[in-house]
Amino acid sequence: MVDLLKISLTLISILLLLRIKLNISYVMLIASSVLFLLYWMPFPLILKTCKDAALNSATIKLILALSFIRIFEMILREHAVLTQMMNAVKAMFRNRKIIVASMPLLIGLLPSIGGAYFSAPMVAESTEDTKMSPEEKGFVNYWLRHPWEYILPLYPGILLASVISKIELHKLITVNLTYALVMLITGFLFGMQKAKGVLNTEGKLSKKGIWSFTPIAAVLLLVVIFHMELHYALIISVVALFIFYRYGLKKIMSSLKHGFSLDIILLILSVMLFKEAMESSGAVRNVSQFFIQKGVPTLPILFILPFITGLLTGITVGFVGGTFPLIMSVAGTSTSAISFAFVSGYLGVLFSPVHICLVLTREYFRADLWKMYKMIIPAGLIILFVAVVEYMILK
Repeated sequence: MVDLLKISLTLISILLLLRIKLNISYVMLIASSVLFLLYWMPFPLILKTCKDAALNSATIKLILALSFIRIFEMILREHAVLTQMMNAVKAMFRNRKIIVASMPLLIGLLPSIGGAYFSAPMVAESTEDTKMSPEEKGFVNYWLRHPWEYILPLYPGILLASVISKIELHKLITVNLTYALVMLITGFLFGMQKAKGVLNTEGKLSKKGIWSFTPIAAVLLLVVIFHMELHYALIISVVALFIFYRYGLKKIMSSLKHGFSLDIILLILSVMLFKEAMESSGAVRNVSQFFIQKGVPTLPILFILPFITGLLTGITVGFVGGTFPLIMSVAGTSTSAISFAFVSGYLGVLFSPVHICLVLTREYFRADLWKMYKMIIPAGLIILFVAVVEYMILK
């Protein structure tokens, strides 16, 4: 019981600090310090915990992966690859629903904070002559941007979940694929009923448009089909892009400087330090034993802890880094358990009123937030139902 109170205090401190918009890296560092103090960990053990967090092979791989994701994204943005992809979709399809959906889906391929604001004008333009309400437009722009976070290794949430749980990334992606598809279907089901007819778009499909899909497709192919570790796949892809776009030494160094941001390195180190602190303090082991002794069912734990953390923070790495070490102690590292916990936490993020994409989308379309929730909540409950069914089957 004492351990449960200590963990609760730690999680509450994380939530409160994130609520006042303190940087997630500093939040996790403070949370680790709280654990050190609550458990009266001796200084040599604290040093060992810090060393293990910093020099862990998983930490190094994560830093490499996220840094090269930043470089990869920057190159694609600089060369308007995303714009070419969208033009290709417009040339291939005339169906309004497909074109409207493609805007947030394509923008969502590249992880960027507040990325929903980029696709909002495109959704508005392609739906201006429809009877869609501002809330329906906002829902489509918001909801259809986010299926990728379940399965796309360019997003740090699923990557961090794989590293912490030690489940191979391609396995987690395979299990999560169902949820991404259901999210796509619910987006059409709840938001696209008034998006009827065809759009008269100019331009023809070009070879350049087709080839624009190659960089992202290459990364997915290497990770999902060939089971290559993400950091290797990204390094290969970035080097290929350097060669293709004929980057000189100065440009390459500038790209590397952008990728290996101090903020990203600090984020990874702080999250991994918290994970190590949870384990070395004995918190994870003791709370696990408490739940087992009290006979608490696994499924509610897998849902409640990540969901509440995701709801209050609106950040995927927040619920993964903050709750997965504890969840693993209770449920182990089965793919079904970790996947269900990820879905639960991500639903919390999607429902969160502080999720920056939701805030920006509502602001752009001047939509009523509660009317948007009337679509977001039932769509999310369908995903949760599917997640429970899949968890029971896989278990």
